[in-house]
Amino acid sequence: MSNSAVREQLHKQIDDLPDEIVEQIVDFTLFIMARRKIKPLYDEWSHSQWQDFALSQFFREEDEVEYTLNEAKEVYRP
Repeated sequence: MSNSAVREQLHKQIDDLPDEIVEQIVDFTLFIMARRKIKPLYDEWSHSQWQDFALSQFFREEDEVEYTLNEAKEVYRP
């Protein structure tokens, strides 16, 4: 199996996992990257880039629950 096929299969599997397990995968990935002295790609993200990322995660297409922007603003108070 090619590297791209493995990555695609892994991505699909991660998408189906509960958030707690995804967080553990992230922690493990950061551990491996730190050991190999690889900086995370998001290390230098600006506040607006983090905000865009958070909103994109909040409004993911595969989310079964639909939210409006006003509902999101009610929950997120900077």
